[in-house]
Amino acid sequence: MSTTEPRLLWRDITVFDGLDTLPEPMAVIVAEGRITTLVPMREFDDALAEGCQEMAQGAVMTPGLVDCHTHLVFGGSRADEFERRLEGASYEEIAQGGGGILSTVRATREASENALLEAAVPRLKALIDDGVTTLEIKSGYGLTVADELKMLRVARRLGEAFPVRVVTTLLGAHALPPEFEGDSDGYIDLVCNEMIPAAADEGLADAVDVFCETIAFSVAQCERVFQAARVHGLPIKAHAEQLSNLGGSAMAARYGALSADHIEYLDDAGVAALRDAGSTAVLLPGAFHTLRETQLPPIAALREAGVPIALATDANPGSSPLFFPTLMLNLACALFRLTPREALAGMTAHGARALGLQDLGRLREGAPADLCLWDVENPAALAYAVQPGRLRQRIFNGQLQREITHEH
Repeated sequence: MSTTEPRLLWRDITVFDGLDTLPEPMAVIVAEGRITTLVPMREFDDALAEGCQEMAQGAVMTPGLVDCHTHLVFGGSRADEFERRLEGASYEEIAQGGGGILSTVRATREASENALLEAAVPRLKALIDDGVTTLEIKSGYGLTVADELKMLRVARRLGEAFPVRVVTTLLGAHALPPEFEGDSDGYIDLVCNEMIPAAADEGLADAVDVFCETIAFSVAQCERVFQAARVHGLPIKAHAEQLSNLGGSAMAARYGALSADHIEYLDDAGVAALRDAGSTAVLLPGAFHTLRETQLPPIAALREAGVPIALATDANPGSSPLFFPTLMLNLACALFRLTPREALAGMTAHGARALGLQDLGRLREGAPADLCLWDVENPAALAYAVQPGRLRQRIFNGQLQREITHEH
């Protein structure tokens, strides 16, 4: 008996290829986990259809969505802080009062690995149900060697248990744990000398991230973390210029950062540094929305410099408890004035680039067959409306993972 998987065929499809909408209806064929044929319908030869399983026709196809910045694994809830912010407390005030990240740290330390896994599953399913095929999951709520590794193991397990690619990032330099109060340099010593080597030795981290901000760590401290990451061959990323302009993005760019994320306060020098380094700018409109920020990221300057702009949920318990990726498309357009094309590229081609995975996030011949088929009239409609239930088919690694039939 043959175990060869059938070739999958879509006809008369509107294709967004990760950067642009193709100008005419296309046929798409997938075989052995790859896109083998992408051809205009006017050139389609029926001989190509021999041996194919007909999947659909007349819908919109995009690459699978790439959520390049999440904090999906955590313990507890911060709904109370949401209420406090609405009553007037600032993000900084909550953090300085022992809330914010540190409240999640307490709950995450107390939770077992299995409990963290169980809590993360509904969040991951929400992302998958909205078209995500690749995502990054950061640590950063353990802030001890054991607890950071625990979080990274959970992230790895999620990637093994579900049809999704999970990229893990060690974010040990996320906040100063209470046991290091008044000794931030001592904590950075721990991150550099123990945490990064341990994560690297166990193969648990694909990258290293830092929170470079007045309420977190200085540029000099973050640079030490990047130096340690370099020793262990790990690429780097940075939370930077979210609440102030410290120059963290420019410093990260000097170390060849995959991305600088948030970047509301990024200046012209920072934009130029990202451009020169080939780094990606990651916008997080969910946090901007939740925190009611008013400082817009420098979209025009990024465009003019040709810096790739990615988009992500920042799914986390405090500043962006949002697990609906296509909502980010709408928020990026409404809040940051991205075009729908820019927003969708930000969660496909540029999102993959922010993870160093340039072969993903594209719909082209030879690319991995991570695809979404949407019941919308055109790709821009994904950003226009905030509406669940539009994903008809989700293809991961060439395998159909989800198909919904609609009764009429």
